[in-house]
Amino acid sequence: MGWTDDLLDSLGARLARHITIPTSLPPRSAAALAPYAKELRPGDVLLVDGGQARIAAAIKYLTQSTWSHAALCVSRADNGELDLVEAEVGTGIIRSPLRKYAGFHLRICRPVGLTDTALADLTGFAISRIGGAYDLRNVIDLARWLLPTPPVPERFRRQMIALGSGEPTRAICASLIAEGFNRIGYPILPSIEYLGGAGTAEAREVLRLRHHSLYTPRDFDVSPYFAVIKPTLVQGFDYRQLHWAAGEPPPSAAAISEP
Repeated sequence: MGWTDDLLDSLGARLARHITIPTSLPPRSAAALAPYAKELRPGDVLLVDGGQARIAAAIKYLTQSTWSHAALCVSRADNGELDLVEAEVGTGIIRSPLRKYAGFHLRICRPVGLTDTALADLTGFAISRIGGAYDLRNVIDLARWLLPTPPVPERFRRQMIALGSGEPTRAICASLIAEGFNRIGYPILPSIEYLGGAGTAEAREVLRLRHHSLYTPRDFDVSPYFAVIKPTLVQGFDYRQLHWAAGEPPPSAAAISEP
C-alpha cells in the first residue's frame, strides 16, 4: 500500500468519526421490535431508516430512498435471539443483535425459494467476513456530497456511493450483502440484455449480475425478486381492534368500524 492509500485511509477514518455522530437518538421500544423478532428469519435482508444520522442523510439523498442501512439475518439462537451481520462505518463488518435496531423504522426483504444449500452458503459467506474492514474510501466519496442540496444528477448518484477501494477485504453495508447473493446466483436488480434484438420475435431476455459494489439498501426494497414482509399484517391485523386516543378517529369512523 502506497502513501496515497495510507492518506486516503487516514482521511476516511477521520471523516468516519465525524459523520457517524448521531444528531439524535430514536426512542427505544422493545414492544415495537417484537413483531420483527418473531417474523425475521435467516437469509432476510433488514433495511433500516436512520441510525448514523449524518451519513444516513447522505445515503438517503443519493439513493432517493428512506433506507440508509442494510443488514443480513444469519441465524436464530435457541433462545430466539436473532443475529445480523452488517458493515458499519467506523467499526467494520460485525455481528449484531436485532435489538440494536429497536425504535428504528425497519423493513424485511425476503429472497424467495432459496434452497437449504444456497441459504447456508449465503449466511456462511457473511459470517466469514466478520472482522473485515469498512471501505473508508467510500466514506470520502459520501462526504463530498454532504451538502444541503449537492448538485448530483440522478443518473450519477449510484456511482457516487460505489467508488470505494474495491478491495475484497473491505465492504459497505449493501455491497457486503449483494456479494453474498451474487455468489449464490440470486438476482437483486440484474442488468437485462436481449439476444437477437429487442422487440423481435427472436429476442431472448438474459440477465447479468451487477457488480456488488453498485448496490444500495433501496435496491432490496424495489427488487422484484424479494418479498417485502410487514410483520403487523402477516401476523394478523384488524383495524377495528386498535386502541385509539379519546376523540380519534372521529365518531363516524368509529361507528363504521364496529364488528
